[in-house]
Amino acid sequence: MPIAIVGGGAIGSAIACFLTQMAPQQPVVVVERDPSYARASSALSASSIRQQFSSPINIAISQFGIAFLRDIGARLQVGDERPDIDLVEAGYLYLASPAGEAVLRDNHAVQRGMDADVALLSPGQLRERFPWLATEGVALGSLGLSGEGWFDGYCLLQALRRKARAQGARYVQGEAVGVDTQASGGVQHISALRLADGQRLECSAVVNAAGAWARPVARWLDIDLPVFAKRRTVFHFTCPKALPGCPLLIDTSGIWLRPEGAGFIAGFCPPEDADPDDLPLEPDHAAFENHVWPQLAERIPAFEALRLRSTWAGYYEMNAFDHNAVLGLHPACDNLYFANGFSGHGLQQCPAIGRGLAELVLTGRWQTLDLAPLQWQRILDNRPLIERNVI
Repeated sequence: MPIAIVGGGAIGSAIACFLTQMAPQQPVVVVERDPSYARASSALSASSIRQQFSSPINIAISQFGIAFLRDIGARLQVGDERPDIDLVEAGYLYLASPAGEAVLRDNHAVQRGMDADVALLSPGQLRERFPWLATEGVALGSLGLSGEGWFDGYCLLQALRRKARAQGARYVQGEAVGVDTQASGGVQHISALRLADGQRLECSAVVNAAGAWARPVARWLDIDLPVFAKRRTVFHFTCPKALPGCPLLIDTSGIWLRPEGAGFIAGFCPPEDADPDDLPLEPDHAAFENHVWPQLAERIPAFEALRLRSTWAGYYEMNAFDHNAVLGLHPACDNLYFANGFSGHGLQQCPAIGRGLAELVLTGRWQTLDLAPLQWQRILDNRPLIERNVI
């Protein structure tokens, strides 16, 4: 019987890609309600990758991720078609205020312990390297020297989907609405996935890769998954002055920006209490004038003359428990696998997660990378895995 994956975005397609690669005879069905991906986080993301996390497991996931992205043409080639995701390794630059300096140094020690190629820079060194940067209020910067940057996330999604289909995965347009189960010893077992149009897909296992809509899937089994759709607005603008060597910059204010074509994109993280769940995907236009632009112009004086070109909004699938992925089985069901709650990191983590979930589903255990720190048990035990570098 097939393995059914709910959600055909980057995570679901990566899992399908690795499943069909590792077990070519195993049928895989991906259920995706909107193959245009108009509201999918994979298509609306700022699409970047970094090593600068505070937890070793997230760094290890990104180390596999960057290797995968660098070699994507060969890894995801279909026939004569080799995908090119326009990977730009220009680094991340975290700026810390005096109050945040100690955390930045602690994070740096963890990163260097994992062989991440990052360097700490004083305000003077920052100004020397980036003359366009104002350093008032900055005590320290952390710059990724390699293995960090940005790419075309929609191209990555399509390349994963194309490769999975070429290897035998079947994509079904439809909305999954429930499961048929049987219980044994208090543990549920799924026998079929039900779709809104009345289809019933018998399956050996189900993978929840529904992104920002993962919580309702968990509720089918009365499982409380702490994942919510959090809207994030992205602003696209141009500036008459060039910013040579501009990395992806995270300001002390929490605002981020990076180059995009001939211009830039930027965004910010609203306070948790000001960010209700599942807001309509309408951009927060007022935030640019009231908050983002003034802060950007203070940090980069050339941005006083910027020109806003467009805005859009997408969802983070935010894990409210600890802002880290939720992976694997829940004790309530022996064949519903979770791959959710990436909190803005799904695109960069999808290669390692796709490989890991495929290994777990096929063999019952993690193989090449131990993803156990991200399993359900930490939530059930109320042991959050704190990630201090969440944008």
